[in-house]
Amino acid sequence: MVKLVFLVCCLSAAHALLAQSTIALYSGTIPNSKPSSVQETSVTLPNGGVRISNVVQPTLTVFRAPAATANGTAVIICPGGGYARLSIDHEGYDVAKRLNEIGITAFVLKYRLPNDASQPDKTTAPLLDAQQALRLVRQRAADYGVNPARVGIMGFSAGGHLAATAGTHLNQSAAAAPDRTSVRPDFLVLIYPVISLSDSLMHAGSRTNLLGASPSAQQIREYSNELQVSAQTPPTFLVHAQDDKSVPVQNSLRFYEACLRRNVPAEMHLYPKGGHGFGLTNKTTKDDWMQRLQNWFDANGWLTK
Repeated sequence: MVKLVFLVCCLSAAHALLAQSTIALYSGTIPNSKPSSVQETSVTLPNGGVRISNVVQPTLTVFRAPAATANGTAVIICPGGGYARLSIDHEGYDVAKRLNEIGITAFVLKYRLPNDASQPDKTTAPLLDAQQALRLVRQRAADYGVNPARVGIMGFSAGGHLAATAGTHLNQSAAAAPDRTSVRPDFLVLIYPVISLSDSLMHAGSRTNLLGASPSAQQIREYSNELQVSAQTPPTFLVHAQDDKSVPVQNSLRFYEACLRRNVPAEMHLYPKGGHGFGLTNKTTKDDWMQRLQNWFDANGWLTK
């Protein structure tokens, strides 16, 4: 009996390992990179949270939905961290597991953070990685059992800025692609996102890390994504808390208003409290924003097999 239990446990562990895999974002030379002494670091906080910084080798960690419930929709997740680090657990892996529960295959993107020492152009490095993630998931759609026409991108905080950039800078390919695979997300999910880099609405750390200490007016406008929404911007789902002191709620409001002006379908859920960085659970309310997201996915047909 003990042997049987041990065998079952081993098989369960093996299944868990098979369900997840990490793949390199690029098969060869990483574009927009240069030799440097920069080395990736990973720190585990007292509460168990994991923070990754100085990313040199971008990757995708694949969380495949169970075969019995997989519906063909894929979501690429961009964790936040002010473009200085990645909150890879509670804004990445934990979210991927919740998406698996509703049949969605998730890909957690460990993207390069802006770094002058390892990148010739630090401003475009994160977008380059987000676009490559979209390209790669579509290229390997058959391998992962996903529909290449149902690949969205999701981001938290600065990761929300990256996701919004991927959804608005559709005519800006950060690098020459070897094929014509689309890098347009099919939908956006933006959770307490950094949207505007304007003086009045910016998250100062995110702007400085991405654009430098003295960005030009043109750079600020280009990466203030509420100004870049067009009719081609994908359908968008937003979540934010009114008392967010790090990223003002007006970031989401401005993006939503821009979607309205351009007739882009958008749904937004605002909470009076919750602050910033609450991840899956806003402890100030019994409402579950992930359930609202599931309803939105369902209403748009993205949970249908």
